[in-house]
Amino acid sequence: MNSLRVIISGGGTGGHIFPAVSIANEIRYRFPDADILFIGAEDRMEMERVPAAGYKIIGLPVSGFNRAQKLKNIRVLMKLNKSLRMARKIIRDFKPDVVIGVGGYASGPTLWMASSLHIPVLIQEQNSHAGVTNRLLAKRASKICVAYRGMHRFFPSDRIVITGNPVRKDLETVKDKDPGAMDYFGFQAGKPVLLVVGGSLGARTINHGVHKGLESLLCAGIQVIWQTGRYYYDTIREELKDKQYEGLWFSDFISRMDYAYAAADLVVSRAGAGTISELCLLKKPVILVPSPNVAEDHQTKNARALSDNGAAVLLPDNVAEEQLASVVIELIANGEQLRSLRENIALFAQHNSAERIVDEVMRIAVRDV
Repeated sequence: MNSLRVIISGGGTGGHIFPAVSIANEIRYRFPDADILFIGAEDRMEMERVPAAGYKIIGLPVSGFNRAQKLKNIRVLMKLNKSLRMARKIIRDFKPDVVIGVGGYASGPTLWMASSLHIPVLIQEQNSHAGVTNRLLAKRASKICVAYRGMHRFFPSDRIVITGNPVRKDLETVKDKDPGAMDYFGFQAGKPVLLVVGGSLGARTINHGVHKGLESLLCAGIQVIWQTGRYYYDTIREELKDKQYEGLWFSDFISRMDYAYAAADLVVSRAGAGTISELCLLKKPVILVPSPNVAEDHQTKNARALSDNGAAVLLPDNVAEEQLASVVIELIANGEQLRSLRENIALFAQHNSAERIVDEVMRIAVRDV
């Protein structure tokens, strides 16, 4: 019997890449001889992240449409046409049993051509507001795996399966207030901990809000784990170099996110789909500050899906810098509200998402394995 052959396409951001790699890892776990090929956009981060995870990738010259400067879309259409031709050749040469799309414009040409060549297609949509590419391709998909209820607004109801978004394996065994976690950050047991995360690059508004309110937070007895992100770390380190703050740990990157989550009583975060999935699984009260710089404002829509159900606090980006510290202090002092947020966010948790997505992949693959 020939080995299972799978193409996974999409990318552009870590929020697309991580689920894609998790799905690939689960396929390889079940079928060690599976041949897995990624297709992404040739100038985006997947061209580095995917090979680092141990998988082959081919880049297409595809790029997103320019909403501000319409004339530039002539070149975008030329790239799209070339990408469609390349995708057709890749699919014919590779002969996949199934093609998986994880969103982002990189997946468009691949999924379009796969469905045109009668290869089964599965879409994985991470957000509560479906992306343009996935909406356009929905009618060509055999299955659409989603993380939120109510996605029939965007997709055919009979093809939707709620699976959630894959999360890092090490987070599935996190234990609240693990003594090892408190020791790792040099924190005292019995005092509340705030975890601030803004993504690998950092979030300007969140960082400014924390910096502005740092003394107030520490004076309130709150210990702070602060991931500044790569763009902001040097500036923040310089600003804090002559100050000695007890109960503060900061870095551009947190290598032990399992410990960070274990220590945290409250989280401040952007509202990316992957992070929200982790917070739901771990039942962490969160203040979400959606980024205003994402396509179709989907982070605000992700945040509202939780905040409208009492599962998160939504703090708009345009007021976060001034209000962040006071909102944190008030919330951390309100044990009843923290408990309610924890209970409500747990209702959105989806367990074993990668496994459930691969179950759907195998149901539509064109062969019996």
